[in-house]
Amino acid sequence: MKYIFIINPHAGEQDNAAQIRAQIEALPQKDDCEIYLTKAVGDATEFIGKYLEAHGDAPVRFIACGGDGTVNEVFNGATGHENVSVSCYPCGSGNDFVKAFGGAEKFLSAAALVNAKDTKIDLLKVGERYANNVVNFGFDTTVAITINKQREKTGHGGKSNYTKGVVTALIKSMKNKCKVRADGEVLNEDGRLLLCTLANGQYVGGSFKCAPRSKPDDGLIDVCLIKPISRLRFVQILGTYTEGKHLDDEKMQDIVVYRQAKKVDIVAPEGFAYSLDGEIIYENRFSVEIAPAAVNFAVPE
Repeated sequence: MKYIFIINPHAGEQDNAAQIRAQIEALPQKDDCEIYLTKAVGDATEFIGKYLEAHGDAPVRFIACGGDGTVNEVFNGATGHENVSVSCYPCGSGNDFVKAFGGAEKFLSAAALVNAKDTKIDLLKVGERYANNVVNFGFDTTVAITINKQREKTGHGGKSNYTKGVVTALIKSMKNKCKVRADGEVLNEDGRLLLCTLANGQYVGGSFKCAPRSKPDDGLIDVCLIKPISRLRFVQILGTYTEGKHLDDEKMQDIVVYRQAKKVDIVAPEGFAYSLDGEIIYENRFSVEIAPAAVNFAVPE
């Protein structure tokens, strides 16, 4: 098998390329390894497409070295190819997706990544795009928009950017207009919400366990909608939500709507935005469907 480490040199707060190169040099499989440095947003997906076109059905594992955005690009390039598997070396600011598989530390060994066994996992399909972790909107999207603006200014991610995003959303995004249907059932008849997450993974924003019951191989989307609340109550429930206890806490049952579904439809006013694994997309009518067992994901022992 060929192992291609796709490195985003701008992920996280430092360039990890040198460290990854050193680990690869120590591998018995080093002659079967290659490194590709991404040059722009979307480059990883494009590179994988061209590589597969040139190399046919030869077995290959693409290892995304970066944050959740880089991981998403690699999944989008690899999906639909049985000879391809994906893994990741999580060195971004959030590294949310791998938390459903034991956390980042488990994936920070090149030796473990090349020896990892494949397992089939689901993806979320939105039009022609796939999300491996979360599609979310409302409060969270305002946070993500702010994070992206800060990243454009500094050239790197960072947890301080998330704090700035939360402050901005507390001012601008406490009551968002859109209607959500899960397998045909309307979840918010008044067409308002604080936030909504459609999850394949479990975490968002680096530390928020938004979908504690989600499993990336169960063929279902975990849908969690939080109704509009006051800023005071937001502060009161933040710890519960962060820890992933919001689905079971009796004090939150009046504002939490939770479902598992195969398809979720969203209708919103013009100018509406949602976040697909951190990427902001402006679209006011869209559907999210589960794509079961869509891709091979290599998880270290």
